[in-house]
Amino acid sequence: MGIGATTTTGLLSSPRRTAFGFARAAADYFEGHWRELIPAAVTALLFAWLFAQPFVTLVRDWWTQPEAGHGLLLAPCAVWLAWRAGLRKDAAPNVGAGLFILAIAIVIRCAAGLAAELFTMRGSMVLALMGLTVYHYGVRQVIHWWLPFCLACLSIPLPELITQALALPLQFRASRMGAALLHMRSVPVLLTGNVIRLPGHELFVTEACSGLRSLTALLSVAVLMSAMILQTVIGRITLVALAIPIAIVVNGFRVFMTGFLVYFVSPSLGKGFMHVTEGWLLFLVSLGSLAIAAGLGLMIERRFVSPETALGASHA
Repeated sequence: MGIGATTTTGLLSSPRRTAFGFARAAADYFEGHWRELIPAAVTALLFAWLFAQPFVTLVRDWWTQPEAGHGLLLAPCAVWLAWRAGLRKDAAPNVGAGLFILAIAIVIRCAAGLAAELFTMRGSMVLALMGLTVYHYGVRQVIHWWLPFCLACLSIPLPELITQALALPLQFRASRMGAALLHMRSVPVLLTGNVIRLPGHELFVTEACSGLRSLTALLSVAVLMSAMILQTVIGRITLVALAIPIAIVVNGFRVFMTGFLVYFVSPSLGKGFMHVTEGWLLFLVSLGSLAIAAGLGLMIERRFVSPETALGASHA
């Protein structure tokens, strides 16, 4: 009995000793680093108070707006890439430059808040993160984290003024490409603006069918893919630039496919679930085309670019 009682007491007291040990270690760490922890906590609270509104509205737009949904992938990916890249060995704080960038970010945040301009307000949040990085680790660390910061910027939805200006030309281009392909297939077609008239049917290329959503998402994927696969600056820029014609051509082909199916198969294929499914499948075609372009770029780099040049570009 005595041995059993001793064992039971030891088992019950073991979690308490463990919790006490953690508490003791935390207290010792705080006692040794309180000069660093208190300013860090105050900075975090001030950052949360100043940028709570743009952050909350940004997450809401990611969740509710289809053209901003890629932010749900890009933002966590940016955090993971920054953690994976880590800190440079030669990172050194640059207090003056960091405070200057932070001051600019705060001024932009306050001015954008008065004007109720969400895009600039959200951009100031990323600028403030850059300022904090420079303050603690220097400009070289920002360059080291160029990809996470680029993804953070790409996760911010464009202002409605810009999207409206881009959507209409994309609608017209998709309509012209779709009508031209239908004409090549001997389908009688009449194009009026962004309305494609077929015998007994009309296809209206709306803003949602302009391809702007797929273009934005494809550009984001191109930036990520270029940084993960390619090594040279020229190769990365080329891949990102190729994302634009790929998105436009695939979207024009989508308009053609919709008109072709409506004319030859059934008008129901031009709307509803089938129309959405067609869009997703063709977006996968866009991703596949981008992946093929990245693979070709990697083959060219391995054949014509020296390892020293590629290594230097990858660390730039």
